[in-house]
Amino acid sequence: MDYSIETASVSTLQSDCIIVGLYENNSLSPSATALDQHTRNLISTILQRGDLTGKKGEALLVNFIPDCAITRVVLVGLGKQAPLSKKDYRKALQSAAKVLKDQVINDACCGLVEVDVVSADLKWKVRTTVEIFGDTLYQLKPLKSIPDPQIKLQRLSVLVAPNDQAQAQIGLEQGIAIAEAISLTKKLSDLPGNVCTPSYLADQARQITSSYANLQIEILDELDMEKLGMGALLSVSRGSRQPAKLIAMQYQGRDSNVKPIVIIGKGLTFDAGGISLKPGEGMDEMKYDMCGGASVLGIIQAVAQLALPLNIVGLVPASENLPDGDAYKPGDILTSMSGKTIEVLNTDAEGRLILCDTLTFAQKYNPDVVIDMATLTGACIVALGRVPSGLYGNDDALCQDLINASETSGDSVWRMPLWEEYQEQLKSNFADMANIGGKDGGSITAACFLARFAESYRWAHLDIAGTAWRSGANKGATGRPVPLLMQYLLNRANA
Repeated sequence: MDYSIETASVSTLQSDCIIVGLYENNSLSPSATALDQHTRNLISTILQRGDLTGKKGEALLVNFIPDCAITRVVLVGLGKQAPLSKKDYRKALQSAAKVLKDQVINDACCGLVEVDVVSADLKWKVRTTVEIFGDTLYQLKPLKSIPDPQIKLQRLSVLVAPNDQAQAQIGLEQGIAIAEAISLTKKLSDLPGNVCTPSYLADQARQITSSYANLQIEILDELDMEKLGMGALLSVSRGSRQPAKLIAMQYQGRDSNVKPIVIIGKGLTFDAGGISLKPGEGMDEMKYDMCGGASVLGIIQAVAQLALPLNIVGLVPASENLPDGDAYKPGDILTSMSGKTIEVLNTDAEGRLILCDTLTFAQKYNPDVVIDMATLTGACIVALGRVPSGLYGNDDALCQDLINASETSGDSVWRMPLWEEYQEQLKSNFADMANIGGKDGGSITAACFLARFAESYRWAHLDIAGTAWRSGANKGATGRPVPLLMQYLLNRANA
């Protein structure tokens, strides 16, 4: 998709389609008013007929406009005539994008950024427009002998006043980078496990690195990890024919003495549960157990694309978890890179094992903060559903920064407790800790486990098990939490 800024007036604009807004009381947005006047009250006539009420989320395509260089219009309901919430603005954009998704329209112009949105400037509105359209119109090229029909829309311009062009251009560039990061994350996550292996993820990281001068990469293989004493991480890959990889990407946007922000993403390219085998129903979705790792690659790409003035390290422990004669077993005791020992009570609690060694490895970068994201526990879905990601952390300021970023980005989180009382559930008779804490508070005890390996720095953990992908008829990756982390990094860059 090509995105651009458009400053022409409605009367001189040439486009296959324009998107304009209207309210419940039949009031029109400025662009809709201008179009109505230019087309002999076409929109007013449609409203008088009752074809559209202006309610939030409504959208109607008018596919013929007489005597006008604009050949179609999408009318989008904005609700009552008042500034929109950020959520309602996104809903309006999604409604318009869904209408255009199935049409034979090559280019469109969005006139919705003129609408007032609570606590949102022009840059945010332009950026969000690109993000929403990119996300809604995302199309995986599936591995089919007969390809699915391709979406026709190839170009989207955003209509702004001429004196707003400079600010709009900044929002456009941010939106393009984030939209492409989300698309990359979804593409990698949607690929099947026999294509997207740990080695494939490493190759994708190398390709991203080769495109930017301020990116460096190191790929640790199993021998490297063995030398570092990563007994927890390596135990998970023992049942797989695919060798584990630890991907370390470094972006330098400031002096080398500035402490980096370290982001870690769980990269289980397929998780069958190991010896503690998962139920067969829905197991195909365990290709999505690497959504956190895919998000790291997307975020690093966007950061480099925007040349943010930050130092960032992206770490992705990539592995498979399969049953085999050499697979690790319940009852095994592992020695982590930190030296702490772990009794395995369930081999399906493997994400925390690859993450704990990566959290220890992160210490070498002397980080300012460390944020990990992982499809870690089904218990998080039980607790929070599929709306917010679970947020844990050992630093209140860091957690509040992420909450603020979630409110701006629309990529919601909910802070969960990380109290000492929960640590009692991880007690083991034979090792320093067990890798599970029982049925109660499963997402919390998983975070408590990780917290033991993040005591030397400010740390936050995002459990994205309920938000990284959708099930059912619309099965597919969501690209979350890329918008959240990008907003956090933009806030840090602007601070």
